[in-house]
Amino acid sequence: MAGFSNGMPVSIARRIFGDVGCSRRFHFPVRPTFAAIVPRAIRPNEAISRMTIMNSTEDMLHVFQWHNGDKEWSPFSDGEMNRRQDAMRAHMAVQGIDAAVFTSFHGICYYSGFLYCYFGRKFGFVLTADNATTVSAGIDGGQPWRRSHGDNVIYSDWRRDNFFEALKSLIPSNAKRIGIEFDHVSLDYRRLLGEAFPGVEFVDVAEASMWMRLIKSAEEIKLIREGTRVCNIGARAVMDALQEGVPEYEVALASTQAMVREIGGSFPFVELMDTWTWFQSGIMTDGAHNPVTNRRVARGDICSLNCFPMIFGYYTAIERTLFCEAASDAHLDLWEKNCAVMKAGSDLIGPGRKCSDIALALNDMYRSWDLLRYRSFGYGHSFGVLSHYYGREAGVELREDVETMLEPGMVVSMEPMIMVPEGMPGAGGYREHDIFVVTEDGAENITNFPYGPDHMIIRR
Repeated sequence: MAGFSNGMPVSIARRIFGDVGCSRRFHFPVRPTFAAIVPRAIRPNEAISRMTIMNSTEDMLHVFQWHNGDKEWSPFSDGEMNRRQDAMRAHMAVQGIDAAVFTSFHGICYYSGFLYCYFGRKFGFVLTADNATTVSAGIDGGQPWRRSHGDNVIYSDWRRDNFFEALKSLIPSNAKRIGIEFDHVSLDYRRLLGEAFPGVEFVDVAEASMWMRLIKSAEEIKLIREGTRVCNIGARAVMDALQEGVPEYEVALASTQAMVREIGGSFPFVELMDTWTWFQSGIMTDGAHNPVTNRRVARGDICSLNCFPMIFGYYTAIERTLFCEAASDAHLDLWEKNCAVMKAGSDLIGPGRKCSDIALALNDMYRSWDLLRYRSFGYGHSFGVLSHYYGREAGVELREDVETMLEPGMVVSMEPMIMVPEGMPGAGGYREHDIFVVTEDGAENITNFPYGPDHMIIRR
């Protein structure tokens, strides 16, 4: 694929992905781009004023197609995307589902490759036995078409029900059962679907989709590996920027910019969206998802780096405890204990291991030090098409209430954390985080970045 606007040769993509995705071109039958309703002439004796006609939307586009440009490069082959869609079709056939309408970020992205920008509008992906089509808003132009593995239909803003008119144009008129994502559709959304499709039974496809997403393909794992490589670049940028007196936001900006530049330089084409860094210091380390602030780092502060590159909708992460210049004896003791849990937890990940058993075993370590009370969340979770605002794969969480057995092809984190309250010796939040690919005979750590006191006390 030559002629990319950023000048990147395909050889870069082949270096990372081999030949996967490098020759992606779709040749769908070209339909008429626009189909407008032509307003009828106004007759003098009509009881309609000319102003009323001028304010109507009869001569405007409501549901149409805009195949503007060619399909863009993807890290996933046609075969990979067909595999995902066909797996859902097989589920639909068994369950007697005539069409599935995905509306979540992760559902649409996983099955089509298109990640939408919500901004108050509805988006969808309609899958039937024969067709796969994204439904997007006119404000996004031809970009959804270029990203979608399948066709695309656009609806306009001119009538509030145009999204549902677009769905009607794609779902068979005799459909009796339609799959939707119960965990994404609100009560109001469900009411509108019922009004658009009276007499139809709506059934859930979200849970089945989640279980499909839990087992990653070789192509997905290749992309996730690339994400962990970028994570490490962000982490190094944090370590380089951290010093006494620096504001948190400056450290976070250095990391995010380094990751975005690396992502932009690593693919023939990539949409640069959502990559971010949380860098916390002092008391702000007590929460894993605490926002970046303008707090200035002080000597002896406990700090936390959290780097999150987002690539084609896929999330990866690295998290590390750091100290600025020095760490007290109390901090070192707690830190080393949390690192011991990290090491033990990493060794427990493997095929046939039950999520709850891993959590319970690690609880015993904290309990022996009287630190169990300071835990605040689970020990790890699945990775894939997800972010802080979409896509949690809840079937694999290293928590006491999850009975799932780990299987080859799953990708899971180990991320133990304790939070010691302000005013106590060693106060602060301690957290490490690596990503593992579960294999046939164990687990591979694909983060491979140092942690602990020997590496993460940053001195100038």
